[in-house]
Amino acid sequence: MRSDLESRVNDLGSFIREQRRLAALSVRKLSEAAGISNPYLSQIERGLRKPSAEILQQLARALRISAESLYVRAGILEREPVPDVEGAIGADPRLSADQKRALLAVYASFVHQGEPGARVAGTG
Repeated sequence: MRSDLESRVNDLGSFIREQRRLAALSVRKLSEAAGISNPYLSQIERGLRKPSAEILQQLARALRISAESLYVRAGILEREPVPDVEGAIGADPRLSADQKRALLAVYASFVHQGEPGARVAGTG
């Protein structure tokens, strides 16, 4: 059974590998751009090494992604809780019942569009 740390390191490595592929970079090119060795990057991607915050920052810069996203995956930063939008709309005394229903319907449609596999009406 894998520990939470092993799971995070493996998830982080997979995420970095996927970002590298999306950026169309080889391991060698990313390691050069980040200023780390090719074997070390390979070990990170395979989940064998847990990189420091400094290395994550170098990788983020080279991949042109936020360092915070890597810090969260590495367990260095906590993930921000998702705000309760529906609760905030429902609790706002400045909105009428009709306004609340309309806002909730619009919000639900945006959230649904952002779900994997969801399509915008009129496409595909």
